[in-house]
Amino acid sequence: MKILIINAGSSSLKYQLLDMKTETLIAKGNCEKIGLADPVISYKHDGKEDVFKGAKNHEEAIKKVLDILVDKDNGVIKSFDEIDAIGHRVVMGGWIFKESTLIDDKVIEQIEKLSEMAPLHNPANAMGMRACKKVMPNIPQVAIFDTAFHATMPEKAYMYAIKYEDYEKYRIRRYGAHGTSHRYVVQELARVLNKDVKSVNAVTCHIGNGSSITAIKNGESVDTSMGLTPLQGVVMGTRSGDIDPSVVQFLCSHKNQTVDEVLNYLNKECGLLGVSGVSSDHRETTKAAVGGNKRAKLALDLLAYSVKKYIGSYLAVLNGTDAIVFTGGIGENSAEAREQILENMENLGVVLDKEKNNNFKRGQVELISADNSKIKIYVIPTDEELMMARDTVQIVKKLKKSK
Repeated sequence: MKILIINAGSSSLKYQLLDMKTETLIAKGNCEKIGLADPVISYKHDGKEDVFKGAKNHEEAIKKVLDILVDKDNGVIKSFDEIDAIGHRVVMGGWIFKESTLIDDKVIEQIEKLSEMAPLHNPANAMGMRACKKVMPNIPQVAIFDTAFHATMPEKAYMYAIKYEDYEKYRIRRYGAHGTSHRYVVQELARVLNKDVKSVNAVTCHIGNGSSITAIKNGESVDTSMGLTPLQGVVMGTRSGDIDPSVVQFLCSHKNQTVDEVLNYLNKECGLLGVSGVSSDHRETTKAAVGGNKRAKLALDLLAYSVKKYIGSYLAVLNGTDAIVFTGGIGENSAEAREQILENMENLGVVLDKEKNNNFKRGQVELISADNSKIKIYVIPTDEELMMARDTVQIVKKLKKSK
C-alpha cells in the first residue's frame, strides 16, 4: 500500500510518498513559495534531488507533484492508481477530533471552523485537502491531528482557572501540539524497552524551533506544555513561551499596539531570537554564545531552564517514569542542549552519560543515560510522516472492510 502524506502551509506544501508494506520512503519534497515570486518544487528520490518550477496555488502544486511522481524519466510510480490514500497533517482538532478521521466535506468545514485557534495552519491544511479532492476525487483522504494525542488529558491538566461558563462557551482550554511526534516516540520507546506501550511512562521532549514537553502515563498523554495555542510552554525559537498575561496589556499600553500586534510579537519576535538578538536558530545562537555573546548565552540558559522545569514537574505528576526522551531538531541534534537541560538532576535519579551524549549516532535510537541513572535517557528521532501514514493505512483498511 502506497500512502501520500501532505503537510500544507499557507505558502508551502510538503509531501512524502511511502511504501507501507515495508514502511520505507519512496520520495519526498516541498512546494515552496506557492503563489509568491519564484515558487519552486524540490523532489528527492533514490539519493537524488531535483528542483522544478513551482505553483501559483495549492491545486496546481498537487497536480505538479503528481506529475513529478509519475514522470516517465524521473517518476517513482507508473500511475496515480498506485496511490492508495492521502494523509493530511492538521494542527488543530480542538474538542471535535480526538483521533484521526476519514475526510469528507463536513470534516473539512469543521477544520476550517477551528481556524480561530490555528489561523496560520488550519486554513492551509483544509486548502490542501480541497486541492487533493479536486485533483484525485476517488482516492480516500485521512486527517491526522496534532492535538488528538492529548485528548486523553484529565480536566485538571487541560482546564484553565477561568470562569467555567467561558470555558463551556468558548472552549478555552489546553489542547497541546506535536501530538503525532510524541505518540511516535513513545511507541518507539515501548519497542526499545520491550514493553506494551500501555504500560510505558515517559517524559517526551520535542525540542525544535517550536517545542513541547509531554507527560505520558500508560502510553497516554496526561499533560503537555503547549496550551490553547503553541505560544504557551517552554522558550522557543521565536516564541516567548510561558508569560504573565498582564505583559500583553503592558506592551499594548507602552508600545501603543493592538492585542493582535503584541501576540504577533510574542509569537514571532521573542524566544531565542528576541533575547539573543542573533537568531532563532539554536545552532547560530550557540555559536554566538561560544564566541562570548552574553545575550546569546542568556537565551540558551532560558531555554534549558524552561525545559528543565517542565521535566521536573512532569516527573512529579507521573510519580516515577521509565525514561526521558529527546526528539525534534534540537532534541535530536544538540548534545549541548541536552547536557544543559539535564545538569544537576542527579537527586531526581537523572544522570546523563556525557560521553554517550556527545558521541551518539545521529538518526538512531540511542541510550545516553549513565549506568547509575534510575531514569533512562534516550534520543529517539521522530517520524511524524510515518506515524501519519500508519494511521491512514488503518482507517483505509477499515473503510475497505465496511464496503
